[in-house]
Amino acid sequence: MALSRLPLTALFCALTMGSSMAMAASQPNILLIVADDLGYSDLGSYGGEIHTPRLDELAQQGVQFTSMYAAPTCSITRSMLLSGTDNHLVGLGTMAEALQPFQRGKPGYEGYLNGRAYSVAELLKAGGYNTLMVGKWHLGLEADQGPDRRGFEQSFTLLEGGATHFKPASVAPTPLEQVHYRENGQSVEVPETFYSTDFYTDKLIGYLQNTQRQGKPFFAYAAYTSPHWPLQAPKEYLDKYRGRFDQGYDTVRSSRIERLKKLGLVDKDFQPAQPLPVNPRLPGWQQLTAEQQKIEARKMEIYAAMVDNLDHNIGRVIDYLRQSGQYDNTLIVFMSDNGAAAENHAQFYPPGANTDNSLANLGQRGSQIDYGLRWAEVSAAPFHLFKGTTAEGGISVPAIIQLPKTLRRQGVERGVARVDDLAPTFLDLAGIALPSEADKQPITGRSILPMLEGKGSPHDAESLAGELFGNAYYREGNLKLLGMRPPAGFGDNTQPPQWQLFDVAQDRGETHDLAAAQPQTVERLKAAWLKYAERVGVAFAPH
Repeated sequence: MALSRLPLTALFCALTMGSSMAMAASQPNILLIVADDLGYSDLGSYGGEIHTPRLDELAQQGVQFTSMYAAPTCSITRSMLLSGTDNHLVGLGTMAEALQPFQRGKPGYEGYLNGRAYSVAELLKAGGYNTLMVGKWHLGLEADQGPDRRGFEQSFTLLEGGATHFKPASVAPTPLEQVHYRENGQSVEVPETFYSTDFYTDKLIGYLQNTQRQGKPFFAYAAYTSPHWPLQAPKEYLDKYRGRFDQGYDTVRSSRIERLKKLGLVDKDFQPAQPLPVNPRLPGWQQLTAEQQKIEARKMEIYAAMVDNLDHNIGRVIDYLRQSGQYDNTLIVFMSDNGAAAENHAQFYPPGANTDNSLANLGQRGSQIDYGLRWAEVSAAPFHLFKGTTAEGGISVPAIIQLPKTLRRQGVERGVARVDDLAPTFLDLAGIALPSEADKQPITGRSILPMLEGKGSPHDAESLAGELFGNAYYREGNLKLLGMRPPAGFGDNTQPPQWQLFDVAQDRGETHDLAAAQPQTVERLKAAWLKYAERVGVAFAPH
């Protein structure tokens, strides 16, 4: 379906001149579910050992993507997801928390979702939809930057990028507990019984019940904070995975890769990326003491418990849609916001007076841990590196899309899609024209509705490019130019990246660098990336 462009005012007028009821009758509901820092191979349907029956069922009944790209980190993806265009054009040239002096004051580096583009919620609302959101916003902290100002009629959100999953402590809170929750723009406190994933699901189901009475279609955005650190889960989940990860990183990772091959998600001769070399600061499993192994295994057990609980809550939403008769007319999208998270957060968030990171308390209220780089390599399997980088492990995410029943197609989709394609896809399916105001950034993502109908990727004949923290990529057909700051994309971002070249059709594990053998191709793609950077306003450090 080709999308036309209309000014938003013209769209609104058309919808209020007698056609809105007819359109509402034919428009599908849209449910967008985003997990936070979920790795590519964590779900059972993507080769993981974690129990995720509801998402696995969704994968069987819908379209399972093998090549969905997100941005390298959370707020960057969310800006592209809601705007349908490049993050540098809408205020998130970098994360607000990571703004550098050379970026300060530059257009596109405001640190919040700016007004240069409409949000998809604003467009769907104007097109006759009820618009709902729960979970993580991370697109602006000020009162005029929240979801209630960007098209969401009902919302309960965490404004920051991360928080404890239980009710924050009121005495001597850590930075993770000094956070802000808002409902419909008003500051609120969460109850004593608060656990993030359970609570957001309760809120979402309540909002859906309210909106069903109005007879309009809904756009619901469930931005869960699980399994983002700190690793915490309800007690009834914490013991479910005891002993499941005692074999260590390499064994679990190898098993996942073998299951990916059996599932047909990667080729049988796929060459996976190798873990980073062992050194004193980055030991392998065999270099750990027995006590250290016990702690490391426990971390992954808690992470698995969080994913298990997330799957259960997604099932609750799906069950409600079935019980209320809305399931068959709902587009359901599930994805992660970026690759697995390898950061050592203790460097930036020291424990507080109430923190209890004893082995017995890990995963419960008061603990504050992440699972570290080695388990992130497991979650990112079979790809190279992780969140924060433009390597495949940083931007390749699990993604499942189930169309409404009358359009439904099942199977594995190997074509390339990206997170900014979702907004135009939603508008396409809803029959809403793209906006065309001269003072707004156009939606540059491509509708993948034809792709969902089995007609191929819109990016087969187009390039894709991105940048964050000085890490970059440019994909043209099967070729991917990868530029990252050494080491492993986490070096000084005032230094230029080192460029590599990969044929990701044959080597998606990014194991064979072709740059030395094809220097002219590197220069051509680098020139194309620089044109992209100039077009979107990438700020470069003075060298």
